Amino acid sequence: MEIRQLRAFRAVAALLSFNKAADQLHYAQSSISAQIQSLEDELGVRLFDRLGRRILLTEAGGRLLQYAEKILDLTEESRTEVTGNKTPTGSLTIRIPESFGMCRLPPVLKRFRTRFPDVRLTFTTCAHEGLAKDLRKGITDLAFLLTESIQSSDMELETLGFEIIRIVAGPHHPLAGKATVRTQDLEEETMLLSKTDCSYRKSFQQILEKKKVHPRTILEFNSVAAIRQCVMEEVGVTVLPEISIARDISRGKLVALPWEEDWLEVALLMIWYKDRWLSPTLRVFMETAREVLNETKGG
Repeated sequence: MEIRQLRAFRAVAALLSFNKAADQLHYAQSSISAQIQSLEDELGVRLFDRLGRRILLTEAGGRLLQYAEKILDLTEESRTEVTGNKTPTGSLTIRIPESFGMCRLPPVLKRFRTRFPDVRLTFTTCAHEGLAKDLRKGITDLAFLLTESIQSSDMELETLGFEIIRIVAGPHHPLAGKATVRTQDLEEETMLLSKTDCSYRKSFQQILEKKKVHPRTILEFNSVAAIRQCVMEEVGVTVLPEISIARDISRGKLVALPWEEDWLEVALLMIWYKDRWLSPTLRVFMETAREVLNETKGG
């Protein structure tokens, strides 16, 4: 296996497109196809399933991707240490909660891109399950979580701030007019909950379980924006970070319910694998996140 083959393979695996990978790496598409074919011939396995114009990573391809990331990281590390070149280059894959992407990420990204416009960044939706494994394997370089804590001895955690989690409803919802909303009042409600916006949902559901409260219906969404819109239309109630709904509340489109539990507060954690070499690019992105989020605390 050659480094150029692994770079081509990683690009195709990330983009699921030979055309896009060729554009990214500044090769002809035929060259990318030839490198992947040569890699498949050498290994004796198929790395991608070709389904018409679509391609999908095979199980063998998924296993190779884990090793390719490690090999390419080690290649970058050795080159950096030998040449002394500390200029951020290459790419990063970062997992984020959707609400973080909507509200906290843009100023971080603006500052980073102003300084280092050639670094490729891929952001994927954060789900707590499987995150530690992806960080260990190098599939994910860095992650942000909204949670109280995580249990993993081989992960480094840094608290960058805290977010308040509110229960909200539409302005005409029956609970919106109550002076105090008891946890038991949620028993007959339709709850709209995020599948991908990290672990504050678990904290909320633990409170419901402790009080033995079971909402009538739970609707799960992959999109915070969809949840907000449905709650505005009186479909049900939800729990979301205050920062992601503050504008809707100020405009009267949503109402923060006066819950007897007051509110949840969860930490915004930055997480990376303890034994991972931190490339100059990753270090600079982490430092940029620290700078910007420290400046905007409470905002």
